[in-house]
Amino acid sequence: MTHTDAGAELDPVHPVPLPATRARGLTAADVAERVARGEVNDVPVRSSRSLGEIVRANVFTRFNAIIGVLWLIMLFVAPMQDSLFGYVILANTGIGVFQEWRAKKTLDSLAVIGEAKPTVRRDGAAVEVSTSEIVLGDLIEIGPGDKVVVDGECVEADGLEIDESLLTGEADPVVKRPGDAVMSGSFVVAGGGAFEATKVGREAYAAQLAEEASRFTLVHSELRTGISTILKYVTWMMIPTAIGLVISQLVVKQHGFKDSVARTVGGIVPMVPEGLVLLTSVAFAIGVIRLGRKQCLVQELPAIEGLARVDTVCLDKTGTLTEGGMDVTELRTLGGADETYVREVLGALGESDPRPNASLQAIIAAYPDSEEWRCVESLPFSSARKYSGASFSEGNGESSTWLLGAPDVLLDAGDPALAETERLNEQGLRVLLLARVAGELDDPGVARGAEATALVVLEQRLRPDAAETLSYFAEQDVHAKVISGDNAVSVGAVAGKLGLTGQVVDARQLPEDQEEMAKSLDAGTVFGRVTPQQKRDMVGALQSRGHTVAMTGDGVNDVLALKDADIGVSMGSGSEATRAVAQIVLLNNSFATLPSVVAEGRRVIGNITRVATLFLVKTVYSVLLAVLVVCWRVEYPFLPRHLTLLSTLTIGVPAFFLALAPNKERAQPHFVRRVMRYSIPGGVIAAVATFVTYLIARHQYTGEGSLDAETSAATLTLFLISMWVLAIIARPYTWWRVTLVASMGAAFVVVLIVPWLQHFFALKLVGVTMPWIAVGISAVAAVALELAWRLVDRRVPA
Repeated sequence: MTHTDAGAELDPVHPVPLPATRARGLTAADVAERVARGEVNDVPVRSSRSLGEIVRANVFTRFNAIIGVLWLIMLFVAPMQDSLFGYVILANTGIGVFQEWRAKKTLDSLAVIGEAKPTVRRDGAAVEVSTSEIVLGDLIEIGPGDKVVVDGECVEADGLEIDESLLTGEADPVVKRPGDAVMSGSFVVAGGGAFEATKVGREAYAAQLAEEASRFTLVHSELRTGISTILKYVTWMMIPTAIGLVISQLVVKQHGFKDSVARTVGGIVPMVPEGLVLLTSVAFAIGVIRLGRKQCLVQELPAIEGLARVDTVCLDKTGTLTEGGMDVTELRTLGGADETYVREVLGALGESDPRPNASLQAIIAAYPDSEEWRCVESLPFSSARKYSGASFSEGNGESSTWLLGAPDVLLDAGDPALAETERLNEQGLRVLLLARVAGELDDPGVARGAEATALVVLEQRLRPDAAETLSYFAEQDVHAKVISGDNAVSVGAVAGKLGLTGQVVDARQLPEDQEEMAKSLDAGTVFGRVTPQQKRDMVGALQSRGHTVAMTGDGVNDVLALKDADIGVSMGSGSEATRAVAQIVLLNNSFATLPSVVAEGRRVIGNITRVATLFLVKTVYSVLLAVLVVCWRVEYPFLPRHLTLLSTLTIGVPAFFLALAPNKERAQPHFVRRVMRYSIPGGVIAAVATFVTYLIARHQYTGEGSLDAETSAATLTLFLISMWVLAIIARPYTWWRVTLVASMGAAFVVVLIVPWLQHFFALKLVGVTMPWIAVGISAVAAVALELAWRLVDRRVPA
């Protein structure tokens, strides 16, 4: 842990000169030679699917295959208007590909902005390169918060402590010395050093980790899983129903073979909820694009959905509620210490750490270093210890050892300096204690008997948008928990300034038992003196009570908790390790972006749940109508053109607008159950009412053109019921929702009254009696729909 004069190329632990070539790193010629041999860390980190993968995923689907075969059949046996459903599928698929490609471009550009650039030493100079430019044998410099991107061997170490918990599960940091192995995927928690790359590219574990962490994915979400489950059941229902329909229509065959085939296809096509998958993909893709415009990188797409389900958000104070920088506002000497001497000590401490944290940076800015002091040993700050330290050879030949850290950690409980610290903390100020010690820095008990010398008072800069963001979470019934390594009273005062009130808890008093800890977490709001391992335990305790937990952070002490939380949110300026494990990275470092992510997730999930009901009501009534037709051995009442018209006006166009509308409802679990409990009764009522109208019309009309008249009456009934389903789904009404529903109704009326549209869609209402019977049956069905869905709300849990 020694720290020698700058420029001396010595091993920090064993003061033996390193080989000059090794200390200076590779030369440009060495790098070129290794690149030529292919010894480059060239594993591409993809933030999205390739364009080819996007096209394949959207085009080659099970239901597109079914629809495509039926479309080809219709092109040969029926007029063009009966093939419209195929063109609709082409348009939908094209929209899906285009939107996901736009999302890919957004993600790729954001990933480049947010990419961490490791520092390598080449020709004796430190340069930043992209991860993919590292070559075998490169000397890579690392410090607090840096992620080890390739496997290697430690060459230099200055108090270097590396957390390998993401690899081994062991939470305790490992002290590294020259010659020790350094594993990619681990990260630095304290100190600094350099290591030589021994494994690059696909041989290094980091390549797999980075690619997995930032891949654009549409899987592993309840929404996607739920839709897949629904589609699986739909497929099993479709197959026997379609076979029965084909046989029955070919046997009935009263109006010719081609007409029977057309009506068979007309019965099969609406069973396929093809637009549901498309709309889900489009809604997610548009969500990515919207958030991208706000400098928010969504590294895993379901994170949009996950944050919408969050009911508890754990906030790290530093960097989240407060800005990274601090200012020294006061220096209070203790025990008659000389202030000039104390300033020299603080200046020397600042110079002793090559990678100072925010607190030490403020001290460096306030107290310049004295050139007469020389650091002989240093102890970098660690969030687990809560202090840093250094031993000096002073200008007059004296030696001294100092610690700088949390007063309540360094001092005994009854020390009078703690009372003064408490008063300052209550004002929201951060206080560090400068203490002189007699022991060795590498002794775990070095703080025992510390002699309090001065209190350094720091003022933290509150984020201007933090109060508004906390207010938003309160309005949305999301519980905010402030979890910090700082003094609890100080953190509580900062939270109070931002309008966050509640019980303030010192985490050192928290019970270790998970259940008891969970009770304390539910009761408290602000938690101070939290260790990194405790942060992780607290996330687990909250999850054990059924909470969906989001964790924000930017420091290495947040990595474990970020990884275990349901959703990890990192600041763009945070450490490389936090950005690697977080699902969402706020590239603009603005905590105020979080409400946008929550709102986007709620919009996607809430609207897809609504839209899914529309699609699945159609699937249910299509399957049931086919079954009824087979059982009654009658011709299927619709041609494909009729159901294309109905689907477009009551599902396709409205669903697109509803899927992109604002929606602030918190996402609820059990997607499949929530959707099916409405879709099944809605579909059954629509099918029964439509079939009853069809049977009555068969008795009402006789002679030439009777089938067209029967179809028109059944179409009117099904349209009116579908419109009522849409009217229910569109609630609560706003001006644009009312306009949307009304315009769909008006479009259908236009089809009924314009002669060429009547002919094109084969729709013409004959007489007065049957159309009014159809309207009456639709009205009864609408009342049944209202009653059934209200009964479902009361009797069937979501």
